[in-house]
Amino acid sequence: MKRLCVFCGSSDGARDIYKDQCLNLAKAMAEREIDLVYGGASIGLMGAIADAVLAQGREVIGVIPEHLQNYEISHHGLTELLIVPDMHERKATMASLSDGFIALPGGIGTLEELIEIATWQQLCLHQKPTGILNIDHYYDSLVDFLSHSVKEDFLKQQHLDNLLRSPDADALLDQMTHFSENPEQFLQAKVHINNPPR
Repeated sequence: MKRLCVFCGSSDGARDIYKDQCLNLAKAMAEREIDLVYGGASIGLMGAIADAVLAQGREVIGVIPEHLQNYEISHHGLTELLIVPDMHERKATMASLSDGFIALPGGIGTLEELIEIATWQQLCLHQKPTGILNIDHYYDSLVDFLSHSVKEDFLKQQHLDNLLRSPDADALLDQMTHFSENPEQFLQAKVHINNPPR
């Protein structure tokens, strides 16, 4: 993995642990010589991860839609800032530039990005590792819901298993590296494409 796309909030969140663990992820990425692709903003966890990765000497590519650029929240100290027409193009561009995806805590936008990229993996549109940095159990309720979806036969267990997760940045990156090096994990999910959940 050369570049990771990080989805996260444009807020710092209510507690310092979110930003602290965001900085730990930046350090772990730099130690593995991994660059960052993200949504291009200068605020919240988005700005924090960008600044931290840059401070570690790695490259950061931001992708921001024109309507958010007009709000003057874009980060102007990045290696590269790409301005795209809309949110759909933003997500497609970030995906094309990245070798994997990590979700940090965030709101509806972060959740939407995570679920869409996980759906693309399920539909065999990419074979890239997708993970959750589950800081202080932030995403436990989401995982519980997806487990309920498995129980109710709307989601395959393999697809849930392919959504990698850990509260620790290094452990999550280890899982993602293993996933990248072992495509049979993805191929196990692929057999379900002709027999989708009802």
